[in-house]
Amino acid sequence: MRAPDPGQTVRVSVEQSTGTAPRPAGGVRFTEADERKRRGVRRMKTIATGLLAAATAVFALATWADAAGAGAWAGYVAAAAEAGMVGALADWFAVTALFRHPLGLPIPHTAIIPTKKDAFGQSLGDFVGDNFLSPTVVRARLEAIGIARRLGEWLSAPGSAERVTREASAALRGVIAVLRDEDVQAVVAEAVTRRAGATPVAEPAGRLLAKVVADGGHHGVVDLIAVRVHHWLTEHHEDVVQRITSKTPGWTPRFIDLQVGERVHKELMRFVTDIRDDPHHAARGAIDNFLADFATELQHDPDTIARVEHAKADLLARPEVQDLIASSWDAVRTLVLDAAEDEDSELRRRLRDGLRSFGERLATDGRLQAKADGWLQDAAEYVVATYREEITALISDTVAGWDADEASRKIEANVGRDLQFIRINGTVVGAAAGLVIHSVAVALGG
Repeated sequence: MRAPDPGQTVRVSVEQSTGTAPRPAGGVRFTEADERKRRGVRRMKTIATGLLAAATAVFALATWADAAGAGAWAGYVAAAAEAGMVGALADWFAVTALFRHPLGLPIPHTAIIPTKKDAFGQSLGDFVGDNFLSPTVVRARLEAIGIARRLGEWLSAPGSAERVTREASAALRGVIAVLRDEDVQAVVAEAVTRRAGATPVAEPAGRLLAKVVADGGHHGVVDLIAVRVHHWLTEHHEDVVQRITSKTPGWTPRFIDLQVGERVHKELMRFVTDIRDDPHHAARGAIDNFLADFATELQHDPDTIARVEHAKADLLARPEVQDLIASSWDAVRTLVLDAAEDEDSELRRRLRDGLRSFGERLATDGRLQAKADGWLQDAAEYVVATYREEITALISDTVAGWDADEASRKIEANVGRDLQFIRINGTVVGAAAGLVIHSVAVALGG
């Protein structure tokens, strides 16, 4: 496999950082930071290769010196250099085989990362799932952290409750700002209408009316009506007489019609006055009986119940009622926005005080801490147990979607510099091992 052109790498990185090129295939993004790391890798490669070249040169000179009879030291140096060369080449092959085929030759078990990328992703997902997304591990970790106590201490600290309130108010304003009024109004109207339509009103109203009548709660209404009727009859004396006289036969004398009208008005005044002034008037008793009977019918008479429910449906269907329900959102929206924007509003003040009080209790109450930690642990355990496969699949699928060459380049840029130390250490350790082996061989042979 041909190694990527460094110049092309720089162009791709620069284009991506300026937004002029599409993202690499598979979702791997080679950034300017990766390019800086890649330059560091190249520097370390130069150093490691330089050590290999130095070992080769020393080996050549030491071998020549040994052949020329320079002395025993030349053999030791040649052996050390030779072993250093072998170590350097072996480690170069091992490091290079991780990312590409050495020298472009398709040697088996080389270019491991590009060819085994999907298997690595699956293994990584399984590793995370087994070791990090285990319900036992998550529960133990959360229990050791003590989230509830820490949260309580933070909320009770000066300024924390104010910060939460401020952020919550900003979030609330943002949510309301992005909501379309007509959409919210439609949802509110539909929800209220559906809920009201599905809720029976006749029987609950009958029970309420029966309770009111039994407690005498309607007496004040009857008193008010009697007072208002008496007042109206007094103020509209002439109108009442005129309406009565207009209904008399045309052949009766005018003065008789007026006498009849005055008499009827007088009787009406007397009747209403008696009702107003006498708490035990027969008409009041009739009203009590009527309301009690009506309350019973609302609860038990199918015809009455059906008529009331039908009237409720007709009322809800009227455009005026629908407009009234929908317009309630405007009032709620204005109220919430005003309260959220005003730092001294009752809503924000109560929220601040409530958060601070809750934080103080959470920081000191061991039973509440245990209960809150238990809820958090149960929730985390449920999430892990339910969505563990989806989370690990996210890792494996993401890695599987990466372009093999781009992924290899990015991994090499981030870890390649440390891998080059393997080559350097291989050269140094190989040279030391070669010197020791040659020394032992000479000692045993001599």
